[in-house]
Amino acid sequence: MVKLSKAHTKFIKSLQLKKYRQLEQTFLVEGEKSVLEVIDSDFEITEIIATSKFRSLHGHLLESLSVLESEDLSAIGTLKSNDAAIALVRMKPEQPFAVTSGLTLLSDGINDPGNFGTILRVADWYGINRICASPDTCELYNPKVISSSKGSFTRVEVSYAELDTVIATAGLPVYAADMSGRNVHSFKFPEDCLLVMGNESHGISASLEALITERLTIPSFGGAESLNVGVATAIMLDNYRRLHH
Repeated sequence: MVKLSKAHTKFIKSLQLKKYRQLEQTFLVEGEKSVLEVIDSDFEITEIIATSKFRSLHGHLLESLSVLESEDLSAIGTLKSNDAAIALVRMKPEQPFAVTSGLTLLSDGINDPGNFGTILRVADWYGINRICASPDTCELYNPKVISSSKGSFTRVEVSYAELDTVIATAGLPVYAADMSGRNVHSFKFPEDCLLVMGNESHGISASLEALITERLTIPSFGGAESLNVGVATAIMLDNYRRLHH
């Protein structure tokens, strides 16, 4: 077992805050599944701190790691309980966004990190490997985004750009999830298109309204007021993949 210095503990905890993540170009990956996913990816890992249990199960995958008690590991991370590992990982340089063939997913002001992480996981499930996010969408490297993506952040590339510019240059039909639109279950998505998922509370930004080709809605059969945006994204992408797989 090791004992982290106060300075190193402070450094790791500082990565819970965006300004220090940006300063150090480093972010946290926590929990067994997510750490194993990042080990198997092309992200650069600068350090892994793990429990003896994690080392005994997965030590063969690693050149080196520091071993801590589970309680000490949880104390330096964001998870309430972590009996596995924390990895310190270098951010990748952000690539300029370019629309490619197939469906392009646009995140318009989604600022709940749990929801955005779920959208990454859903996109990964349906084979959508790039997302363009508006500048007011939450940061990709937020610990809750990373955690709720369950490792999908390693396979889904996120770029940030002004969505009106992306839409204007794409030259493709633009569909938006909306509470009052055409029934998505009877809609036939074209293979190449843009799909906008809006803010959890306010929907699609006013600046994009005039650029939408058609609004699509998920019909309700019960009394719930609305759907979580992650769930709504899954339903939209499922309808797309029924036609284009």
